Amino acid sequence: MRLLWGSLILAFVLQSDDWKSKTEQPDYIHRAIKQVTDVMVYDIYSPPVTSRTYAYISVAAYETLIQGDPTYRSMAGQLLDLEAVPEPEAGREISLTLAAVHAVLTSGKAFVISEEKINDFESALLTEFRGHGMPEEVLENSLVYGQRVAAHILAWAGGDNYHKIRSMPEYRVQYDEGSWKPTPPAYLKAIEPHWNQLRPFLLDAADQFKPEPPPSFSVDTTSRFYKDVTDVYQQVRSNTAEENEIANFWDCNPFKMNVRGHVMYATKKISPNGHWMNITALACKKAGASTVESAEAYASVAVTLADCFISCWDEKYRSSVIRPETYINQYIDPNWTPVLQTPPFPEYTSGHSVVSSGAAIMLTRMFGDDFAFADSTEMEFGLPTRHYSSFRAAADEAAISRFYGGIHYMPAIVNGQEEGFAIGRYFAERLRTKVE
Repeated sequence: MRLLWGSLILAFVLQSDDWKSKTEQPDYIHRAIKQVTDVMVYDIYSPPVTSRTYAYISVAAYETLIQGDPTYRSMAGQLLDLEAVPEPEAGREISLTLAAVHAVLTSGKAFVISEEKINDFESALLTEFRGHGMPEEVLENSLVYGQRVAAHILAWAGGDNYHKIRSMPEYRVQYDEGSWKPTPPAYLKAIEPHWNQLRPFLLDAADQFKPEPPPSFSVDTTSRFYKDVTDVYQQVRSNTAEENEIANFWDCNPFKMNVRGHVMYATKKISPNGHWMNITALACKKAGASTVESAEAYASVAVTLADCFISCWDEKYRSSVIRPETYINQYIDPNWTPVLQTPPFPEYTSGHSVVSSGAAIMLTRMFGDDFAFADSTEMEFGLPTRHYSSFRAAADEAAISRFYGGIHYMPAIVNGQEEGFAIGRYFAERLRTKVE
């Protein structure tokens, strides 16, 4: 009889804990990050702004999940002004996965307009957790802890100067020959001219990895600048179908204006950092990364992307280089148009070159040099999957895509990659996620 009771008790314990095998899974973290991505695409946020959001929500997930694994090291004391998040309350059972998801979604709502989309998503998610048998007390404890972490992260975010930047004056366009000017079809105002005043995450200052100056503007047909311009002009005119496909695959323009006769409408797409965050998800899934390993990957890539944008935007508004479309239309061919729509900010350096290179370094650190993967990120936007032998190969293609697209000169691409690689190496050397 004693053996029978022992078996029944064991069966009850195993059955009562069965929910853990179903809920403590990395897929919930992937889905939460993707939901915030979808809302940012819907709400139309600029690449710098989305990079800030990804950094905070990813750190929220990471700092939550490492509470259950002593082999991981907090980013508190490493990232600027980040203090240790509160620990879970002793004696209260929680699901760290649910707490992390709640921290991601709760902090994410503070950065978007369409909060109701996140609320609806989380409501459906909680139904799943309950359906897997998670006890109501555990569910409530988890939400409470996730809320505490989110509040901590949002307090940290509140000191990064973002709100100060919101109230600063618009960029005053300089009308000398060589400076950036708004481009067709919408002639949008300059995006985030004061982004270099955002508090970095790990860099000491926005200009810590300041690239070499761009070639001097010139209309002299024997000058370096004129050669760089004509290289873009000729490239676009001679693009192969493959080169056009590469340009469009890496376009990542969150707000493309389309003109049909007298009608103008916008097309929404993922941002460059959204693309690399999705590559992070693809890599985690292929490698079979655990929940905490996935959070580590997201946070490491996201903070690198964020500082890459701060560095790149610092240079853009220092040099304020004229875009190829403006130069070519004025001095070479008034009817020429680039493959891609020219984004509304100065040319040098190439943002995609900087951030892709930085992200590739961090992903290589985590998954290896020869990590081949299929990038299906753009399928939801009507573009086919592309295949890469490594993260570096993908970053190189993302960089050259701006040349094929006709929106960057080669120096902005080459020097932008060097800028991004330098930042990526700095993060790989300085940011520690494992207890040594």
